[in-house]
Order: sequence, then structure tokens, then C-alpha cells
Amino acid sequence: MALTWNPQKKHSDLERWVCIYPVYINSKKTLAQGRKLAKDKCVENPTHQEIRDVLSAAGLRVGVENKLHPRERSKELLFRGRIRVHLKNDDGTPVQPNFPTRDSVLLHLGTTIPKLKIRQTRQASGDQSSQQSSSSTKKGKGKGRR
Repeated sequence: MALTWNPQKKHSDLERWVCIYPVYINSKKTLAQGRKLAKDKCVENPTHQEIRDVLSAAGLRVGVENKLHPRERSKELLFRGRIRVHLKNDDGTPVQPNFPTRDSVLLHLGTTIPKLKIRQTRQASGDQSSQQSSSSTKKGKGKGRR
């Protein structure tokens, strides 16, 4: 049974918090697959842990749910997770003036997640392995056509 919108619910209730799926800021997805921002402002394959860490570091109250975006085809754990964010006080004013809307939160995530230490080390190790593989490959004379 689906929950219906209830005007008696306050902004501080968990049901009224804003939902954010990792697919919203995934640069590998298309707009039809659920991406909400332009590709240049998105991140490659963000996880719900990274989103949670960035938002909690920004001082927002965050909740994580084991949900999957409806348009997500893959059932892998990498794509799982729905983040709930408390954006408004009960009187309707923003909890933090830096984040008045969901879009402002998504833009913050798109700029902050690439700066995470985990991303930096992963990127550096990926660069080293690609350099080693390209330098060690030899081009030999193949069997040619007969």
C-alpha cells in the first residue's frame, strides 16, 4: 500500500525529507535513465556512502534506506541506496541557507564527491596501472592474411 501525502506531516518528519538516489548525479546515466543534472556537473558512479558522507560533513541530517531507483536496471549493491535529507524546518525555512532546494544539494554533491580522498586514491592508482599496461604492451608481427 502506497503512502499518500498528508498535510499534517511536518517537515521534520522523515517522510517529508528530500529523497536523493545516486542515479541523480551519475554521469554514466542519461536523463531518461534518471539523471537530474548536466553531465559536466555529475560524478561517475557515485555510491550512497559517498553521498551520505558528503552531506553529513556539510551539517545536514541524513538517513539511508535500502531502496533502488525505479529506472535502475542493475540490482547490484553499487546502485542501491536512497538518501533522505532534512532540508526544511517545520516553518518552511531552510535548515541551512546554503541548501534551500534539492538542486542546490545535488550541485554540492557533484562538486564535492570528486574531491573525496577515496576518489583521489582510486583515480591515482587507475592512472598508474594504465601507464604500466601501455608501456609493457609489445606490437609484434601477427600472422597476416593468407
